[in-house]
Amino acid sequence: MNMNKMVVILLIILSAVSCNTKSSQKDSQRETTQPALAYEVRATLEHSREAFTQGLVVYKGKVLESTGMDSWIAEYDIATGKYEKKVELEDHYFGEGITVLNNKIYQLTWKNKVGFIYDVNTYQKIGEFNYPFEGWGITHDSTNLIISDGTDKLHYFDTLTMKEVMTKSITDGNQRTRALNELEYINGYIFANQWETSIILKIDPETSAIVDKLDLSYLVRQEKKINARADALNGIAYFPDTDELLVTGKYWSKAYILKLK
Repeated sequence: MNMNKMVVILLIILSAVSCNTKSSQKDSQRETTQPALAYEVRATLEHSREAFTQGLVVYKGKVLESTGMDSWIAEYDIATGKYEKKVELEDHYFGEGITVLNNKIYQLTWKNKVGFIYDVNTYQKIGEFNYPFEGWGITHDSTNLIISDGTDKLHYFDTLTMKEVMTKSITDGNQRTRALNELEYINGYIFANQWETSIILKIDPETSAIVDKLDLSYLVRQEKKINARADALNGIAYFPDTDELLVTGKYWSKAYILKLK
């Protein structure tokens, strides 16, 4: 074989390798990219800059909010931005997410590995439960509590025994996701703040896959323009009567009612 033929063959091989690599890269990108959910801001609300928001939930028309740092659970009046504090944790507890199921409020703590149960009407503590991981966000599917721990994991807890019955690893395409935080169960899907990002993930619990993403970078930028103290986007609540979301962040001065398109 002469030198010219060898050069031609090498060029053909290199071209094929390059095409396959690009194709593989495109396939990988396709597997980990979902179209962004479109939304409309229906209302901008006042929110306390003192609230290090960990959880939001709507119960019978009332918005309940839980915080870390100065850890409390309060009723949040979206009309005025005022709070009526109902539960304040002792200083050695760092409060995390909350949810309401069967007339009970379930509250997580971060590193203490203990959660608290309150009567939703009186706010009196009626129980405690333990878990062997950090507590971050919590929601429910009307049967089990669903808890995040800051990784790709979602832990399902039976409300009668308060024992873990199932764990799911959430994937973004062919990769495990990370930093799942505040959770809200909406119409068969789990919406999750991804900590230290401007993204809310939409998760299909049947497949453990992320099926959509809500990019709230614009709202994050708007908040930081007026509030140097603003921390991460965090907090998702759902108004079933209007099919709208309530979102805010840690130390944010504003909260927003969104309608997904």
